[in-house]
Parts: sequence; structure tokens; C-alpha cells
Amino acid sequence: MHSQTHKTAAAVGALVALLASAPPAWAAGPRDVTADVLADRDVTLTGDTLVTVPAGTTTYDGVFRGEGTLTVRGTGTLVLTKDSDFTLPASRQRVRILGGNHPRVTTTAADPPAVTVERGATLQYGNGGTTGLIGHFPYGTPAFRLNQDNIRVDGTLRLSLRSAYNLGTVSGSGLITQPRFLWGTWDLTSGPFAGVIDNGTQTNAGRPEYATSLPNVRKVLNQGTWTVDTPLGETVTQRMDFYQREYGSDINVQSRPGSKVILTGQYSWANRGGDTNPSLSDPALNWTPAPKNVNKRGTNIKGANVQWGDGTTNRIFMPGTAKTVYINLLAARSRSLLTFDYNGPVTLGAPIGGGRFHDTLSAPGAGDIVIKGTKGNDVTFAAVQFYDGSTTVEKGAVLRLGSGRPGGDGGLYTGGGQYRVVNDGSLVVDNTSRSLTLPRISGSGSLTQAGRATTTLTGGAITYTGETTVERGTLALRGGATLAHSKGIRLTSTAARLDAGTAGLRVVSSLSGKGTVAGAVVNDGVVAGGLSIAGDYTQSAKGELVLGAKPLKVSGAVRLAGDLDLAAAGTRPARTVTVLDHQGGARTTGAFKGLKEGTRLKLADTTYRITYRGGDGNDVVLTADTASAAARVRSAGTPTAQAAAPRTTDTAEGLGWWPYVLALGLLGGLAVTPVLRTRGRRGDGGRHAAGR
Repeated sequence: MHSQTHKTAAAVGALVALLASAPPAWAAGPRDVTADVLADRDVTLTGDTLVTVPAGTTTYDGVFRGEGTLTVRGTGTLVLTKDSDFTLPASRQRVRILGGNHPRVTTTAADPPAVTVERGATLQYGNGGTTGLIGHFPYGTPAFRLNQDNIRVDGTLRLSLRSAYNLGTVSGSGLITQPRFLWGTWDLTSGPFAGVIDNGTQTNAGRPEYATSLPNVRKVLNQGTWTVDTPLGETVTQRMDFYQREYGSDINVQSRPGSKVILTGQYSWANRGGDTNPSLSDPALNWTPAPKNVNKRGTNIKGANVQWGDGTTNRIFMPGTAKTVYINLLAARSRSLLTFDYNGPVTLGAPIGGGRFHDTLSAPGAGDIVIKGTKGNDVTFAAVQFYDGSTTVEKGAVLRLGSGRPGGDGGLYTGGGQYRVVNDGSLVVDNTSRSLTLPRISGSGSLTQAGRATTTLTGGAITYTGETTVERGTLALRGGATLAHSKGIRLTSTAARLDAGTAGLRVVSSLSGKGTVAGAVVNDGVVAGGLSIAGDYTQSAKGELVLGAKPLKVSGAVRLAGDLDLAAAGTRPARTVTVLDHQGGARTTGAFKGLKEGTRLKLADTTYRITYRGGDGNDVVLTADTASAAARVRSAGTPTAQAAAPRTTDTAEGLGWWPYVLALGLLGGLAVTPVLRTRGRRGDGGRHAAGR
């Protein structure tokens, strides 16, 4: 028997071990009632009872009653057309019934099976009507009837009923099958059943009155609707793989407040294996439309808290595209929540919408998405999403918008009032052809522009604080968007472009790399050479330019102040070093701090003069001063700084001129004039040594 209580259904796990134990043996052997069944006579059980079904189909119009067990064996099919009601003897019942107000059913110590279907035999409940069930229902739970007659299925149990029914606790390793188009509803509770379930029309795998726990089910062939619901405050995990082979099947998930449904398997098409072992010959077929859409399947999340994966797999629950799967995120009692929790890369190839069944894009989805911070969790949205909600990327997780391959562009629905991105992990945009516009991005995570298509950040709510990287394509700023909160900006290839628009880019942290900034740049932080600026470049007194392997290229006006870091020039002395390639026609104005026109400075063993009129007349260039190569270099009016000028070395140890820079910092801190002091936030190593 079962108990129905207010207690949580967490105790369901205990039934697995208890049900696996063998029932106590009876002194006498089973009674064979095959002759009575073949003669359609009613049978009264008085102990263990056995029916051997001959080959073919045997229809039984009688009933079983009394106390005992029923075992069906043989090679044929036994069809029951009338309801039978019997129980286990009281001595074999393990639990008692507990009452209460609005109870939910929990099974703490399941009875042994009252019905057993042995391997090779088929037992069929009903013949397409509303009767033919074996069950005893002593409970009065509203809207739910729990069957006391538990069943073990090692053969086949066929459920040919149009009514609502429950089988009690299910065990065994065979096949439970429900024909299509019968529109009966099977309330599937719990048990250690380790076989295959073929759902032809409707299965309730959980309801507010009970939680379903099926930890050992191998596979579910879902050809109808599989509905998961929970009692209040319950977490229900279903680990089996789902398959479908007919158009129109779906998985509906509902949950009560404080509850969650975790699905760790995969919902695939099946093109082989029949009912007993459904499988797919090639995983790629999940992504390719089949004739008559027979491989299209979907899920409807109805105001539920749902999680795909549990951090131990990277097999996404719904593999496919908009042509082979649909995903609806709906509001019921509350908005829905869908969490991705995988330990490796997964790709969502379909949009999440909010329509009705296959018409998923008729309305935006009503719910939020979380990419959980599990190590290795790397989720790609290879379709433009259509849910109006927040997207949260937790620390350590990656969300990619676009797969980087043709046909795999992704994106988010930004037209609704609920849209926002909270990025504490990594957000990567990798579209090949579809441009994206993304407002409202916050969090401590990073953003990477990786695809050829343009990504535009817009509005004043771009406040994420992680690094901004442009690897390829264009990242554009519009509508007041800035990168003032980002801890660093890198353009890592010559194909990388940052379009700052008419407002320009103010650098408050750092800007480096090989790409191009389109628009004016104001440097209040650190800018490294090697970049190209298609616009004006203004360096304030707070700014610093760091010489790179290549000069900073500027096509607009150049206005200079602040610091110049020439550490890179000391490692590879040359007769001329171009610091800034001013490609416009205007004169370069201003100068770096302490480095007016013609100032001499020594880098390694070479003395240079700086000019702001070099190259084609307006470049910043260092030219070796051969006539004064042996002269001592000193800061303006400071003999101490001359003696501490940095030098280079070609020794095998490869220390270069950094030890001398350190000495310069130590001595310069005592004697150098305020105009040439370096700011503590950047350190003294690599700063220019100035003289006259």
C-alpha cells in the first residue's frame, strides 16, 4: 500500500531500494488459473496466481477479485475488457494510509507487485474503451487516484484505455506501451522500472498531487504529450532520453512555486529500433527536416522552472533547428525560467518563442534564461531568440550568439520590456552575416566580437566591466553607448574594427591590438601602438602612449600630451623609430611630457632625438643622433638622470636594459624634476629617458 502525506516527495528515492527486495515466499506454489481465463470465468484470488497465455490474442471478459497476486506468462497477449479489483494479503502490505488536508501522495515503502508480466508475455489493459484496468483505489486524493496494485513489467504491458488511470508503482525492465489516438491519460508515479515507455497519447509524469521519480527508465518513445508537473517545493529529475517518430509529439513542463524540473537526457527523433529500443541512426538527422515533418518535436514550458542538464553532460536536451524542433517559454502562474547546465559545448539551433505548439514564433516567449556557471558550460545560440526576458551568464560560463558558420547566426529579442543581459561570464558574438544590436548589458564579464557581421552596442546601459575584445568584424557604439566601464579594449587582428561613431571613443583604461578604431579617440588611459585610428587622436595629460612593434597610425588631427612609454624601442635599436604615423595633412600639435621637439634620449646604447615633424612632415619619429652617440644623456637640467640613463646589452642572459631602468626609477625618485616624474599607477620601467 501507499501513504499520502504532507511530507515532501523526496522520500520517493527510498522506494527504489525497498521495491527491489524480493517479497516473502509463500508456503504453497502459485495456483494456475489458465483454464478459467480461457473459459471467461471470473477468478477469485486466494494467493499467488498464474496465467499462461497461449500464442496469439486471448480476450478475457471476466474479472479478478480477492486477495493475492497475478502473474501473466507465456508467448501470447491477454486482453482484459473489464476492470478487476483485488489486493495483496494484509500480511504483505507494508504501509498504512495517513490522512490530512489536501495531501500529496508519497511512497515511502512500496508494496511488492500485485501484478507481474513475465518476459515474452503481453498483458493488455482494455480494448479501446474505458474499462479493463486492474486496480484498487482506497485513497480520496482530489483529482488523483493512486493504484494500490503495483505492477512489475518484464514483458509488455499495453494500455488500451480511454479513461484516466494509474498503475501504482512500476518495476521491471520490459515495455509499457500506449497506442496512439486513444486520448486516455496515464498518471505515471514512481518506481525502479528500467525498461522503455511508449507514450502514444498522454502521460502525466508528475502532478501537484505526487512527484514522479523514474531513475532507471532507459528510454521514452514519446508519440503524444509527456507532461511533467510537481508538488509544491519539489525538485523532480528525469534522466531518460526521449524519442519521437511521429509529427506532433511534445513535452510539456509545469511546476508549482518553489519547484524545479531537471531534464538531463536528450529529445531526439527515432528512425530505427521499433518500440522496444528506439534510436537514431545519425545525430545529424535531428537537424535535417524529414518528409512530412515526422521528426519535428517540441517542448512547452508553462510557467515552470526548468533546467536542461545537471552539469554532468553536454548533450543538449533539444537538438535541432526551427524546422525540426520548437521551444515555447510561457507564463502561467508566473514567468518561466530555463537554465542551461552543461559541462561542455552545446548548441541551441532553434529559437525560443512563446506561441502555441508548432506556431512558436506567433508571440514572444515569457521567461528568462540562465547559463549556469558550471565549469565547461559553453552554450551557443545558433538562432535568433524570441523570448522577452533576461539572459544571465554566470561566472565561468560562456554564451555565444552565433556559431561562426553560415546559417548559424544567433541573437536575442531586444524589443520587449523584459530584455536585459547580465553577463558575469563571457559573451561572444560570432555571426557571419546577420548584424546584431544589443542594448542593456551589465555584469562583471567580458564581451568578444568574433564574427564578420557587425555588432552594435547601443544606449547608456552598456555597463559591463570585463574586457572588450574585437577579433574580427566590427563592434560599433551608438546611441550613447561607451566602453567606459570595460577594464580593457583589445583589437586582436588587422580584421578587427571598433566603430566609435560620431561620439568617438574615450579610453579610460587601455586600448591595444592591431585593428582599426573608426572615429575620434581621446586617450585618458593607455593606448598601445600598432593600432590604426580613422579619426582624430587626442592624448590628455592623464594619457599614455606605449610604443609597440608598429607605430600608432592616425588619419585625423593629432594633439599630444601625457606620457610616452618607449620600452619596446630599447629592445631592438634602429636608426629611426616611428612612434606615431600621422597620415593626415595637418600639423601634429602638442608634445609628450618632458619630450619637446629635438629632445635627446638614450635607449640601450643609442641616443635619439625626438621630432614631431618626421616622416612626411608630421609624424612622431625618433632618429639616431650619430654625432652625439657617446654623449651622456640627462633629463633637462638634471645631471643625476644623465648618469642613470637606460642602456641595452646583447649578453646571453638577455636582461636587456631593464636593470638600468630600475636604477633610473630608484635614483629618479630622488632627483628628477616634477615635470618628468612618472605616475605610480604605471610604474617607472619602460618610461623614456629625456635629455637635451
